[in-house]
This record gives sequence, structure tokens and C-alpha cells, in this order.
Amino acid sequence: MHTTSAPPHADDAARSSVGGVTTTGLGKRFGELWALRDLNLAVPQGTVLGLLGHNGAGKTTAIRILTTLSQPTEGTGTVAGFDVVRDAAAVREHIGVASQQATVDGLMSAQLNLTTIGRLHGLSKSAATRRADDLLVQLDLTDFATALVRTYSGGMRRRLDLAASLMGTPEVLFLDEPTTGLDPLSRTHLWDMLSELVRGGTTVILTTQYLEEADRMADDIVVLDHGRTVAHGTPQDLKSRIGDDRLDVKVASADDVARAANVVAPFADRAPALDPERHVITVPIKPGVRVVQVVRALDDAGIDAIDVTRREVTLDDVFVTLTGAKPVDDADEAGRQGQERKS
Repeated sequence: MHTTSAPPHADDAARSSVGGVTTTGLGKRFGELWALRDLNLAVPQGTVLGLLGHNGAGKTTAIRILTTLSQPTEGTGTVAGFDVVRDAAAVREHIGVASQQATVDGLMSAQLNLTTIGRLHGLSKSAATRRADDLLVQLDLTDFATALVRTYSGGMRRRLDLAASLMGTPEVLFLDEPTTGLDPLSRTHLWDMLSELVRGGTTVILTTQYLEEADRMADDIVVLDHGRTVAHGTPQDLKSRIGDDRLDVKVASADDVARAANVVAPFADRAPALDPERHVITVPIKPGVRVVQVVRALDDAGIDAIDVTRREVTLDDVFVTLTGAKPVDDADEAGRQGQERKS
């Protein structure tokens, strides 16, 4: 755990705590539907929380409440020590948000976008310019600083969105799918930059569909399913809960998937996961099982196994085991948000 103090502010005395995020029994209902229920978080300053879940799991609803864009139906939450309902204006002064929707103006240059945002944060013109220049360097956008943002690629706009969220030097940073659309090298650079921010005391709440991102970045992970927490722990804790190695068995056709699952079932310590589109069966194998045993069983059954790979358990396995679904973004929650705006 990092102990670096957050930047001092004049209103620090009004806070219940500094730098982190807490929730107690947080919930949000749309009509008769609970989008989020009984969310309890304690995220210390200078750490990263990975918030995972499938479409409609409640991730976006939780982020909207914590960033004051939505009020909870029940429970309480604090961000950087401020109550998200009573002290919403103060919360907004201490956070940065990089959402999936673009937050920059395509008809302005990157430089002008950032300096304008800096001025809105109360920075002087010279301070805003320096801060913008620093972020453009860190996110490898200096060569395009004066180009109109509408000419940017998707990955470049994503980096600029992140820069915009950092202009106010936030104590708590909310990142909704931050590396979507980035190439592997840009993603690695972004991870390094976020790690540096966390070492400096910034608290990060991260939603992502890239589970290797959560595995690398997160100190703690909460998995949501249908609005409720179904798992909570460090990446290693979660992986250790669901057993040992996996076998990925790829067969020749979708018709062979169900048959192959029956053949490999005796070697599994729980039901295999099936992916008919990819023709893959993932087998959580019992201790002592050897790959050759599985291959022989498939061959005896007349099933053409294109590939059989043994590997360590991953967060993807955790997610599938706990929720029965592959991790994807929360775009479908836009309907709920539209419903809320009308109410």
C-alpha cells in the first residue's frame, strides 16, 4: 500500500478521509430493476481497484454514482473524503474521469482542448499551457499538438481523453475502458504512466474488458454480476479460489464441442466452459491429470482435437467461472442511463 499524501487542499478539514473511495450499501434502482445493490468498497489512497462485470453488471452505474452523475437509491459513498450526494461539487473538484464517450472537441487542437480544460480547473494560462505540454509529451501526442482532434485516430483520441482527465491533477481517477482501441505498445505506455500516478498517491478506479490489464494494474478487484458483488480480492486471491491449471481443447467443428466436453469431463474438477464459436472447451483439470490422457480420450472417441494447451489459471477463467459470461463493456447500460435522465 502506498502512503504518499494527496495534494493539500483548503477544504481538507471537511473530509471524512483523504484520497480514497468508500461505499456502504450503495444501490441504484430504475423502476423495479436494481442496477446496483449493496456495493461495499474501501479503496485506500494510492491504489487501483479493478471493477469487472459483463453488460448490465452495474459497473457504469457505480461509476456514475461515484462521479456524481447519478444519485444512489440507497447507501452512501465518499470520494477523496467527500460525500457523493451532500458534497457533489467538492467531489468533482478532486476527480478526473475518462469515460468511453469522447470528452474533447474535435474542432479544436489537442493543445487548445487541454489548456481550455486547465483554465476551467482554475489554472493560470501559463500553468495550463505547461501542464498541457507535459501531458502531450507523456502520451506521445506532441507531434499532433496543433492538429484538429477530428483528424486523430481512435487510439490518439483515447490518449487525449486521458490527458484531459489529468489536467486538474486529480486525487481520484475514474477510467472506463481506458485502453480500448490502443495498440499494444500504446497500451503498455499508458499502463506505465498510470503506475507512476499511483506511486504518486493517485487513487484509480478502473473498469476494463482486458483482464490482463486488471491483472497487471489492480491491487484489488471487485466482480459484479447483475448488480451485486460476486467476488472481491486481489488478482492472485481470485485465481487461487478456482483451482489449478486449465486445458484449452480446440476441436475441428462446432458439432464436436458438446461431445468433447463430455469426453473431458472426467478429467475436470468442475464443469468445463464451452465456447462454440471458437470451438474451444476450457477444462479446469484435476491434480495429476496429464495432457496425454486427455488427448488419448479424445482420440478414442473419434474427436479431432486441433490443439490441446495446458496453462495457468487467469482472471478470464475467474470471470467465466463466477458469472458464466465473457467480460465485455457496459455499453448496454446506456439505456438505463437514458431512462434515468427522463425520470
